[in-house]
Order: sequence, then structure tokens, then C-alpha cells
Amino acid sequence: MASENVAHTNAPTGAPKKADAFAYAPAPESRSLVDIAPSYGLFIDGEFGDAAGGKVFKTVSPSTEEVLSEVAQAGAEDVDRAVGAARKAFEKWSALPGSERAKYLFRIARIIQERSRELAVLETLDNGKPIKETRDFDLPTVAAHFFYYAGWADKLGHAGYGADPRPLGVAGQIIPWNFPLMMLAWKIAPALATGNTVVLKPAETTPLSALFFADICRQAGLPKGVVNIITGDGATGAELVAHPDVNKIAFTGSTGVGKAIARQLAGTDKRTTLELGGKGANIVFDDAPIDQAVEGIVTGIFFNQGQVCCAGSRLLVQESVHDEVLDALKRRLSSLRIGDPLDKNTDLGAINSAEQLARIRALAETGEAEGAERWSPACELPSAGYWFAPTLFTNVTQAHTVARDEIFGPVLSVLTFRTPEEAVAKANNSQYGLSAGIWTEKGSRILAVASKLRAGVVWANTFNKFDPTSPFGGYKESGHGREGGRHGLEAYLDV
Repeated sequence: MASENVAHTNAPTGAPKKADAFAYAPAPESRSLVDIAPSYGLFIDGEFGDAAGGKVFKTVSPSTEEVLSEVAQAGAEDVDRAVGAARKAFEKWSALPGSERAKYLFRIARIIQERSRELAVLETLDNGKPIKETRDFDLPTVAAHFFYYAGWADKLGHAGYGADPRPLGVAGQIIPWNFPLMMLAWKIAPALATGNTVVLKPAETTPLSALFFADICRQAGLPKGVVNIITGDGATGAELVAHPDVNKIAFTGSTGVGKAIARQLAGTDKRTTLELGGKGANIVFDDAPIDQAVEGIVTGIFFNQGQVCCAGSRLLVQESVHDEVLDALKRRLSSLRIGDPLDKNTDLGAINSAEQLARIRALAETGEAEGAERWSPACELPSAGYWFAPTLFTNVTQAHTVARDEIFGPVLSVLTFRTPEEAVAKANNSQYGLSAGIWTEKGSRILAVASKLRAGVVWANTFNKFDPTSPFGGYKESGHGREGGRHGLEAYLDV
């Protein structure tokens, strides 16, 4: 697609002509690995079927704007059927020994591994992220979560939540579009391991991998009604949240929607976990290994086009190394490849939707209007699809919108500090509290600074590293509750 052009236009300024000999040739993954049906229904009680109202919507590929499939739009009647199926299945599923539930989770994990290339291509087509991310990060992480919670299913009495913890019942789960399969795994795996049944609603822009997962559940022989997948927009999610027979709501998404859910469920006996927005600070001290830190900065904000709730979107650099870090960072950004997400050499894929692209553009324009200095490497963006070049803002203060608001795109705001105390103060000066990163060679400094940061996850000399054994979640407007690890079991147990 645009890969060859990007390779040349993104070459560092002044690079010798013979460097073109090292330009990557296109290496696209084959679309034939996945068979996408022209239409999909709702997955309720082990079967696919049309929505009661007959409504449908289209899901498109962000990189080309082509329609991938037509998907059923669930209404109140469909949500009620799905919850009813989950409630009916709960009695037998929760009564199974943990070792039996574990067998199903292990089967699901193995099938995900076996179908990983197919699922990676599907996720890339529907989401827009590069194939190397879906193939090398998303799918292995998805399988690992099912394996991990399969191991917990018969050991719940040793998790620290009582000798015989009981499941809550029916879990309503609403997941976002930035990591469709991974967010599904984070929620469904612990719910099933603890004996709950599930009604899951994927984001309307990325429903396909969840619908494929429904087929995996059938392939694994999962009893009918244990997992139900209903597709639709925000109205469908609102119906699920409001349903009186749902015992727990797990939501990952925007802070605004999370606040609305919290207000709606206040005073009810429904359990909730909310994993919301973030404005993570990536702190680089003067003794940090610069090249390593630059790679961590790039991973922190440009992974998945910056569409990551825990993205390191605020870079705090100690003044004495600011120029050195910025020069190295600009050189590195000039080598990023932007284009066809199915190309195995692509670093940055497409923005997920036209609406999200419009938001990123508007916030970037606001940053310029407020006086921050904008920079992007020279690059040629494809003519079709939703694209945004990697962008830096310098001369940023804490009053700038780009330093305060979650942009959820490939946009990095650069601020400076002089002392560790100032770095901590600036990092904590946010309504969010989801993630942070520290770059320094001193272990004592890592421990001292990390203990003062109000962030649910603090990475040291790395960024965006995840493991199913580690809990994840935030403070303040980044939500409450934890997913992952032993802590992720608590949200689905009556303790």
C-alpha cells in the first residue's frame, strides 16, 4: 500500500542514498487466513440468531473504510433473553467442581493458540492495529489469561477470599474497541473460573473477534448459556447495565461513560469494576539509558496508535537531558513505518474510527492554538482510511489541554522537571491515575519515586508490559477495581 513510500519519506534527514537499499519490501499477511461472513447474529444460549427488532449495523475496516460485515443490533428484548440464558446456565455451571470448569478454560486457551493467526488477521482488519501487535502481543496474552485462570478454577479456596468463596451470578461485561480480544479475555476468563456466567457486549466498531470467540466456545464444548455475546451500540450497553437480573457489571471504556454507570448503579447491590481513562506520565531522569528510554517512550505512546488507556502520553524529562532525549526521540520517530496494518513491517496502523480521528485532530489543533509547538516526522499517509501521523508537542505546560485531556491517539506531550519532587508533583497533577513509568539506573530512586506516584501501575525502565499474574487498574478518574492476577478473582466472588 503506502509502505514503500513511507520507508523513503520517513528516512532520517540527510541519510545517505545507499540507505534506500535497506528499505523494507512489503510483507503483507494474507487476508485469506480468515473467513468473514457477510452478516452475524447475536450469540445467545449457544446459538446465533437475529435481533428481535431486526436492526443491524455495519462494521468497517479502519485502514480501508471497506465494509467487513453486517452485525445484529441488540435491543432490550435481546438483552433480556441473553441474561435469562446466563441465569439458567448459572445453576449448573456454578455447581461444577473447579477442576471441571478448568478443563473448559484450558480447551478455550488451546483453541485460541491454534487459531491465533486467523484471529490476529481478523483483529487487525476490524481494529486497524498492526498485525505484528495482534500476532505477537494480543493473541499470546489472550491465551495466557485463559491458561492462568484455568489454573485458579480449582484453587479458589487458597486465593485469600475465604475457604469456600461463591460466584456472584450473572456478569454483564462491556469491552472497548482498542483491545477487543484482550479485554474479552481479561473479563471472561476470571468470571468463568469463579463459576459465573457472562453476557458480554463488544464495542460497536470491533464486534467480529468477540463473535469469533463465540464460535470458539462452541468448539470447546462450553455449556449453552455460560457465555452470551450481544452486539450493539451504547444503548445496548445501557440496557445490560440496567437489567435487574445482572449481579455484576465490568466496564472498560471512557471516563464519561464510567461515571454514568457509577451514578446509575449507586445504591444498588450490583458489584462494579470500572477501568477508565488515563494520562500516564513517563518520567526520564538524567541518569537514564537514553536509547533504552526512547524505545520505552515510543512503546508507551505509539503502541496501538496511542489508543491505550495506560499510554505514557505525558513525557516528563529532566531538564539537563531534555535536548538529548528529544533529538533521539525525533530520530526514532522518523524511522517508524505507517501504512497497511496487515504488513508485518508496519509500526503504526490506522485510527479505529472516523469519530476517534476527528477527536484526535481537534485536540491536536487545540494544542497548537494554546501555544504548544507541534512536530511530526515527514511521512506519507494512505489516502483511504483513518490515519494520523505520530506527533510530539513541546513547550507544553500543565495548563495545556494536551497535557490534561486524554487524547487516545499517537500524540505525546513533553514537559520538563528539575528535581524528583517536581517530577512526582507534575506526574500526580492529573485527574487520572492509571499508569506511570520511571527511567533511571538507580534502584533506590525507582522505589522512592514509585511509592509517591498515584498510579495503579508503575513500570520501571520499561512500559506497557503485561502479565496475567499481575493486577491492573487505577485510582481517581481512572476507575476502581483490579483485573488480572489473584486480585482479578475478587471482582467475581461473593466475599
